[in-house]
Amino acid sequence: MTATTERTTASTIAPAAETTRERATRYLLAGIRIALGWTFLWAFLDKLFGLGHETAAKSAWINGGSPTKGFLAFGAAGPFKGLYSGIAGAAWADWLFMIGLAAIGMALLLGIGVRVAAVAGGLLLVMMWTAVLPPENNPFMDDHLIYAAVLAVLALTSAGDTLGLGRAWKRLTVVRRFPWLR
Repeated sequence: MTATTERTTASTIAPAAETTRERATRYLLAGIRIALGWTFLWAFLDKLFGLGHETAAKSAWINGGSPTKGFLAFGAAGPFKGLYSGIAGAAWADWLFMIGLAAIGMALLLGIGVRVAAVAGGLLLVMMWTAVLPPENNPFMDDHLIYAAVLAVLALTSAGDTLGLGRAWKRLTVVRRFPWLR
């Protein structure tokens, strides 16, 4: 070493080469993000237009149906049945549910706001889990909790950066100012 101390900054350090495993993990997480995004967006589209998968055309939201009434009024069980039955079919619940499905689905598909989408999606999934306690096939665990955990992993790993607009999203002034919007 010389008498002068050499400073190393982040800009002078070359990034390590990405391993095959890291690249595969990035693409796998991006694929999972896109798949979950489509799951949320499909639920929105089916309930909006009554595409016949889970929602008949006559029950579509655009035809006057309620996206929350059927499930919450007749499918809810367990300790929270009264709570969910009480909000079944309420206009505010329908609007929040549909906006949530669409926003979460689009954010995940596009890879933008993945942290916000993960929190909102996780909350929605946990609420759906509490609506059917205990789950049908297990005393505690079901797919809603698994999906909520996967959303947390996606948020923690910047999964929107690969096959998505996450990198561009993070460069926006508002997102740099409020990092929770990532």
